[in-house]
Amino acid sequence: MLDGVLAGLGTAFSFYNILMVVAGCLIGTLIGMLPGLGPMSIIAIMIPVAIQLGDPSSALIMLAGVYYGAIFGGSTSSILINAPGVAGTVATSFDGYPMAMRGEAGKALTIAAVASFAGGTVGAVLLFLFAPALSSVAVLFWSAEYFALMLVGLSAIAAFAGRGKVVKALLMTVFGLMLATVGESALFNAPRFTMGLLDLQSGFNFVTLAMALFALPEAIHLILDPSRGAAARSGGTDIKNLRITRAEARRIAPVVGRQSIQGFLIGVMPGAGATLASFLGYAVERNLAKDDERGEFGKGSIKGLAAPETANNAACTGSFVPLLTLGIPGSGTTAILLGALIALNVNPGPRLMIDRPEVFWAVIISMYLGNIVLLVLNLPLIPYIAKLLAVPRNFLIPFILFFAMAGAYIGQNNSTELLILVGLGVIATILRFADYPLPPLLIGFILGPMLENNFSRAMLNADGISFLWERPGTLALVILGIILVLLPYIGQFRAPRRAAQAD
Repeated sequence: MLDGVLAGLGTAFSFYNILMVVAGCLIGTLIGMLPGLGPMSIIAIMIPVAIQLGDPSSALIMLAGVYYGAIFGGSTSSILINAPGVAGTVATSFDGYPMAMRGEAGKALTIAAVASFAGGTVGAVLLFLFAPALSSVAVLFWSAEYFALMLVGLSAIAAFAGRGKVVKALLMTVFGLMLATVGESALFNAPRFTMGLLDLQSGFNFVTLAMALFALPEAIHLILDPSRGAAARSGGTDIKNLRITRAEARRIAPVVGRQSIQGFLIGVMPGAGATLASFLGYAVERNLAKDDERGEFGKGSIKGLAAPETANNAACTGSFVPLLTLGIPGSGTTAILLGALIALNVNPGPRLMIDRPEVFWAVIISMYLGNIVLLVLNLPLIPYIAKLLAVPRNFLIPFILFFAMAGAYIGQNNSTELLILVGLGVIATILRFADYPLPPLLIGFILGPMLENNFSRAMLNADGISFLWERPGTLALVILGIILVLLPYIGQFRAPRRAAQAD
């Protein structure tokens, strides 16, 4: 192992591969800022370039830089214009955008950059130390465990259900699950709920739905509420407050520590990924927060911003464990990376660490370098990036609408997506005015296909729902999901008792 690590160090620290790290991070960051062009799109485009490099280590180092660079940069559009084009940064907009609206765009971008750096760095260290051992953990997860894990993800609705909104959050989750059933299933190759429209045969596109739920209603709100646009302008011009105070650093330090580990462990599980890690990170930190801090979530909480940013970057690093050690792609992005590895005549799996140690360890070591590069690239650019909010409202609204429509169209290259965008956007705006939380809808939509497919497989394997209690791992995850849902109620039950003791 020591010889392999030394070989990886020599490969990763070569001048050429350091350039590949910088190039990958820069390309990924720029693409991540554009809604609609996520890491899958750009990695697919960059594969021919990577193959031309010849050296598998250099190619994979560059593609890995593009991957976590896109997740790192995806927080920018989420924070500044409430337009998350990457699924892993949806939760970032819940508190990042309210911070930008109250004139703290610079600070929000700084917190996102630091939290992303911390999550990615801790993830890289854990990957370096425990990759061989964690590969055996990933093997233990079958369909039953993945179904239970999706239930834990859906329990994140508790994070968005304020007092009196539990039923609304549940309804939005069910609505998201219903939207996820449109189109062909992975198990049953037949169209469902398409109303005879061929354009719906592949289901609703994530980017279209994300733009419809967040970007389009925001543009409408800017039109209907001019004071909101004024707040955006004041927030954009006052970008001097970029530093995090010591008190704020002490508040987010435990969050970053917890979510670095939790996000990494979620990333290790094939099929989980950065999106689930970010939602769970947000939900867990909200439930762990004190009563006064819990009320800040969704209104500009620094903890609510740091949690998903840390978790999604740690999960990106963790997702390389099943890819490199088992040859199992944990997400669509790592599936594309797997194809790139095969095209480069590198067979990922248990023997990769033995047969090609310079590739295995060089990629892991380059991740730490990549996180340093991302921090160096992004922190100096924050004052200039934050000036996006200085754009007058008359120009900001078309800017948001352009990115929403471009993101929806690029996803499918189909003009029907624009009609779907407008229709869902109108529905989302009405729901927003009716005070229905929209994040649970997106959680249900993202986790719906994985929930359905793994439930079907688990039912076939166990010949019934007995799989819920027959496997210890499944039972433990189901219990965890129930606890996450009940935590807010426990806090409400204890609140009167605390008040009585205080009196």
